[in-house]
Amino acid sequence: MTRRKLTEDEVTLWRKVADTAERLYPGTSSQKLPKPKPKPIKKLRSALSPALPDFEVGSKAHANPSMHDLMGSVSERVARQPVQMDKKAFGRMKRGKLVPEGKIDLHGMTADQAHGALTGFIMRSQGEGKRLVLVITGKGKTKQDDGPIPTRRGVLKHQVPQWFVLPPMKQCILQVAEAHIRHGGTGAYYVYLRRR
Repeated sequence: MTRRKLTEDEVTLWRKVADTAERLYPGTSSQKLPKPKPKPIKKLRSALSPALPDFEVGSKAHANPSMHDLMGSVSERVARQPVQMDKKAFGRMKRGKLVPEGKIDLHGMTADQAHGALTGFIMRSQGEGKRLVLVITGKGKTKQDDGPIPTRRGVLKHQVPQWFVLPPMKQCILQVAEAHIRHGGTGAYYVYLRRR
């Protein structure tokens, strides 16, 4: 950008303006101007809001902490299932009054062996027209050392209810309940089959 020279009229006008202007800081034309003072920082609502109470870790924690078992036990999950069969017959079955027409014992089997044997047993039982069968899983062995990560006891006890809700057994089963103590208690399941 190039500068152009001021005309005489512009120069006289500039001098008139400069003569009438007053200095902000008289007598300090060649000196450095002082820096302005910083504005004070306002504390917002410090006087209006009450002080927060002291915080202490764990002050609102429950006195009796519950176990961190998000899923619940197998017995609780099986018991929470809605009743699909006749309620009177379900009550008799839970009290051990109905006699199972067949049973399978899965003790000593691996999970793979037990899954195949259980699937075949359920399918055959329904094909034969049986209504109530007993599946014995056992309660599981107690390990001597759980180690730092606790594991649930009884692999088959936890796996079998999950297998019941998967095809092809799902189509055959009407109701599953934990067995009465005379038929194995928590180590066995009553399986009430659908009619063919």
